[in-house]
Amino acid sequence: MPDRETTQAPTTADEARELLIAQPLPEALMTVARTLHDAGHEAVLVGGAVRDCLLGRSRGDWDLATSATPDEVTKLFRKTIPTGVEHGTVTVVLGKGKRRVVTEVTTFRGEGDYIDGRRPSEVRFLRELEADLARRDFTVNAFAWNPLTRVFTDCFDGLGDLNGQLIRAVGDPVARFGEDGLRAMRAVRFCAALGFRLDPSTRDAIGGALEILAKVSRERVRVELIKLLASPRPSLGLTPMAETGMWPIVLGELDPDARAAAIAAVDRIGADAPGPDPIVRLARLLWPRRDDRAGVEAAIDGLKPSRDERRRVLALTLPERAGLATLEDPVEIRRLLRTLGGREHLEDSLDLLEVPAAQRQRVAAALEGAAVTTGELAIKGGDLVKSGIVKPGRAIGFLLNALLVHVVETPADNTRERLLELAKERLALALALARGAS
Repeated sequence: MPDRETTQAPTTADEARELLIAQPLPEALMTVARTLHDAGHEAVLVGGAVRDCLLGRSRGDWDLATSATPDEVTKLFRKTIPTGVEHGTVTVVLGKGKRRVVTEVTTFRGEGDYIDGRRPSEVRFLRELEADLARRDFTVNAFAWNPLTRVFTDCFDGLGDLNGQLIRAVGDPVARFGEDGLRAMRAVRFCAALGFRLDPSTRDAIGGALEILAKVSRERVRVELIKLLASPRPSLGLTPMAETGMWPIVLGELDPDARAAAIAAVDRIGADAPGPDPIVRLARLLWPRRDDRAGVEAAIDGLKPSRDERRRVLALTLPERAGLATLEDPVEIRRLLRTLGGREHLEDSLDLLEVPAAQRQRVAAALEGAAVTTGELAIKGGDLVKSGIVKPGRAIGFLLNALLVHVVETPADNTRERLLELAKERLALALALARGAS
């Protein structure tokens, strides 16, 4: 479904209802909802998919909630999987083979006290929809749509906040953030993703929940941060993240001026791309700390990234990469790429540094047809052995590196014949020097 401006969100429940009626729903989802309904249970669609439908945004999977308990759901269907039955979630399986379709169903629930700001002490299954919606995080996520009875439920004026472009906590914001520390990150992530701003009382409550945010698993924090950085304008979430005091907990301390410049730069990086790379944007946020390698490592490791994410961020924040934005001499540009280990992160580096077109062309011209790694040489170690120049062993690597240093200076010499000739010369010179030294 194509995105449309959030200002076109419905202003009344009737308008929302008409919009949702027109929304096509998966056949399996309707089958599960109808089975629950016919058994006397309420079955409604909730969460982000309802919100995104009302905003005309591309949506993810539909979430189906019900007044039926997990046991009651299990008895109604031939095959189910107790996916998260302790939290009220059962997966219903319809069909077999290629026609197999799964639908997750979650019982209306309430929760006990959050003893550690992460997990409730208990989960209580409920029969009332409004009680279930009251435990949700933000008003724009607390809608419910019954596709069978065509009843649209909005207990907390989420429509008003959609039109006001506000992220507002359901009920008491202090209580909501006290229950789950990740909600603070979700709040700023939704600001960036939806182009909304924080409701003042919701923003103020985040400051009092920083200790609870600090208890949240770093993996969960990273997921929210990456989603934020993948949004069209990350600054809409990064700025309130800084203003509320969340930044040091998530990314470590940073000078306010450098932080402001990084936030502005992140909006520009990838702005014209169909899918901006959140890892490049993350590296730009850490770029001001590039000379403090221990600090950069601590910041990225604190987010529990994947190996590839960690490798990319550390490579992109190497201080030497700054030369890509300033060097003009072709030989110096090739030397730098050799030092940096090749072209792997070149385009990302140019994006991170916001290198202008003229300098990008200069870099491209310096590298065209040139070798900056031993793998790009016109010969391999086996060629040196087959030609009788050197025997297998460590000498091969030393000789290839010497040839690379030469062709970085003189790219035209990167041919098989010339490199074999140079290898013989280098080896002869090395032997002569060794004899002289003895």
